[in-house]
Amino acid sequence: MMTNRGLCFLVADGEHARFVEADADNILRTCRSFDSAMAHRASRDLGTDRPGRSYESGTSGSHGVVPRHDPHRQEKTKFAHFIAGELGIHAQEGAFDRLVLIAPTHCLREIETALDARAAAMVTGRLAKDLAKTPDHELSPHLRAWIDPPQRVKLP
Repeated sequence: MMTNRGLCFLVADGEHARFVEADADNILRTCRSFDSAMAHRASRDLGTDRPGRSYESGTSGSHGVVPRHDPHRQEKTKFAHFIAGELGIHAQEGAFDRLVLIAPTHCLREIETALDARAAAMVTGRLAKDLAKTPDHELSPHLRAWIDPPQRVKLP
């Protein structure tokens, strides 16, 4: 469950996504994660395994018809829309005030176009980089621009 800490990072790619927040000491921790159920399925499981055939009227030969849509790309687009929907729900609930999107360029574009107006208004930063498989403790150098250094109290 996300808490209202102000800043939330979405770290995603076409198959995995997670919401990352900084705790009191600015240590990054994943608070929710999602995986696409269809991401690792074979193309034949997502749709037809062979393209359709077309016959030419002038000869007796047939030709394969190239499919117009790649089933894997369609599933990645659906997943990006799902993530944008989740961000919209959390924005509506007030789970964060600022949002930073981190994803590869194509995925980042899909998520941004699917965001509702409220969540889109909370986006304060974007990073076109694939960090979905990067562990939380290795994210800090990439997100340094958005994370304030921890406030340490010096004892006398």
